[in-house]
Amino acid sequence: MTLSPDSFLSPCHLPFNHTCLQQSFRLATPDADPEPGGGEGVWVALRGADILLCGADLPRGLLPKELADENHHPLYIGSWDEQPCRLLELPEKSPLPEGWLAAKLLDWQARIPIAPLSLAGTAAQILHWERTSRFCPLCGGGTERLPLEWGKRCRNCGYAHFPHIHPCAIILVRRPGEVLLVRKAEWPAGHYSLVSGFVDFGECLEEAAIREVREETGVRIDNPRYVGSQCWPFPSQLMAGFVADYVAGELQVDRLELEDARWFPVDRLPGLPPLRSLARYLLDSHLAL
Repeated sequence: MTLSPDSFLSPCHLPFNHTCLQQSFRLATPDADPEPGGGEGVWVALRGADILLCGADLPRGLLPKELADENHHPLYIGSWDEQPCRLLELPEKSPLPEGWLAAKLLDWQARIPIAPLSLAGTAAQILHWERTSRFCPLCGGGTERLPLEWGKRCRNCGYAHFPHIHPCAIILVRRPGEVLLVRKAEWPAGHYSLVSGFVDFGECLEEAAIREVREETGVRIDNPRYVGSQCWPFPSQLMAGFVADYVAGELQVDRLELEDARWFPVDRLPGLPPLRSLARYLLDSHLAL
């Protein structure tokens, strides 16, 4: 397997999107498991914010004996290279089986090959759904799976709900020779990215883009043009990317959201977001246009 490339053909080819997995992975629901309860196959083992690998590949075969106990409940999520593929959630301080190593999903550097990184993203999104769908959002009753679907139905009131995907807008704002970049305090030192935020009630994506830039930076923009989207499984966003034009306004940084916001000359940029992100795709493909 190869690490993330230096560029991508289109947003569809970005990590975490299914295009990265089409040659190997087929999504399926847990009730389609050919061997309920486990067996040989491919393992997507998540330990907190880490994925566990064998070298640069996913662990294969039987689950190691130190993990095969009543405290671990493998969840079938489909097939990988025609082998059953199961998700395994481990406590954050679980010891690693011999030959396994841990790699951080949120590492800004390209240290995980693109296919296992993307599969781990899908698995993390499924895991988030499993955690948050055990009880009915209407009456609090326990839920059960709908056959051959990811949705769940309340055993008490019958309400059915399905995985929740949260739309966000992310915006590259340009003016002649400069680009607007922002920074959150938790990001690696010296690194900046693009304004982004969730869509509000009653908004289209373009309206969300305009509002988020204004609220976070005080800048007014116009003519947001859609470029592409990316699944962002941290935990369940769909990022919609736009390029927009500066209209007016001086920087007024929302300190509740951001540590900094600046106009940078396009030939003197700071540390940029990771290559695996839609933010970087927007910068790399549209900054000079």
